[in-house]
Amino acid sequence: MLRDIIEIILSCAENAFLQVGVFVGAVLLIFGYINYKREGGFVRSLENSKRWQPVIGSMLGLSPGCGGAIFVMPLYLKGTVTFGTVIATLIATMGDSAFVLMSTLPKEYLLVSAVSIVVAIVSGYIVDKLKIDSRFSKRKQKLLNELGEKKQEHAQLENALINKGVHSECMCHIGHSEGDEIDIFLHHGKKDREETESSFAHTFTHKVAYKIFWVLTTIGLILGILMLCQIDVNISLKIPHLGTILGIGGTLFSVIYMIVNKKVLKSDSHEEEESKVFSLKETLIHNAEDTAFVNTWVFVAYVIYEIAVYAVGGEVVVKDWMLATGMASVFIGAAIGLIPGCGPQIIFVTLYTKGMLPFAALLANALSQDGDALFPLLAIDKKSSLLATVITTIPALIVGVIVYLIFNT
Repeated sequence: MLRDIIEIILSCAENAFLQVGVFVGAVLLIFGYINYKREGGFVRSLENSKRWQPVIGSMLGLSPGCGGAIFVMPLYLKGTVTFGTVIATLIATMGDSAFVLMSTLPKEYLLVSAVSIVVAIVSGYIVDKLKIDSRFSKRKQKLLNELGEKKQEHAQLENALINKGVHSECMCHIGHSEGDEIDIFLHHGKKDREETESSFAHTFTHKVAYKIFWVLTTIGLILGILMLCQIDVNISLKIPHLGTILGIGGTLFSVIYMIVNKKVLKSDSHEEEESKVFSLKETLIHNAEDTAFVNTWVFVAYVIYEIAVYAVGGEVVVKDWMLATGMASVFIGAAIGLIPGCGPQIIFVTLYTKGMLPFAALLANALSQDGDALFPLLAIDKKSSLLATVITTIPALIVGVIVYLIFNT
């Protein structure tokens, strides 16, 4: 039995990297380069267009990953976007799980995206019309005033760091300026920048690891494409078991990457998303981290699935059992979407790609989940973030139940 489980784990590691991880890496690089060239122009358009903010916010949320949505959250505290825009952005956001669906089931990804953007825009305008967040205005202003009192102290600290040459390349921001209230709240006070840059994790990711990871991913992408062409990469190539060696190695390196970076639920912070926009090197570094994060959680999902299949005696039994949950799967999907971060969402979407869940459950999860975007709002205003995640779950349940009733009854 133990030998069987070990074989299952190794097989899952190989398949996670070659069947999903390498394609996620390729897609991440493409979108990362687009974001780098854009340099936050979409966010500036959002600030300057009050009338169309929920529309633009939903489009930012719809972009794969969490970067676009992350940039919107601080603008709410700053007062340049409405709460409805926050809701629209969060509803449209599918986080890093979008890369999994895009790489494996592109038609379903397009369908989910189409529904998400419509629901997001409508919900955003409804929230603004009802002025749901009006009672939070005074609290936001009080928070900004408190942060303003810290600006002078921060300026002295920042000047000292600049004189030491610390972090000077990362002082460009999107939606706020270096040293303003938003910057102090998001980027300062939790950990000294000098300490961060001298840490083992920073050295590991910024000097060597990302280069090794992209070499593994590039070779793996070639093997993954060969596998799509029905070529057995473990037998047909000159190097025996190359697919197994590279697949297991890629997943193992991904797990190490995630452990070193101490990232379990979320893949990127607001500061990391900004650094990707202004530096091509940072784009390569952090996209490697993102790919490793996604690949690790896909691997976990594969292991869960395969162990379940092994335990009950076949795929048919597992699928029948999961599908038998019926409409409850819609509520489960929406409930999992309440969890901040991308890890649990990646597992849920990966199980859908295995045929274990109805489309309505996938849709409910996609509408409900907020990815990493909720973390900046959670840091800034906990009550507003709680209200936002509850509100996004309401249309997720409504749409999920309607779709289930139409297609599964």
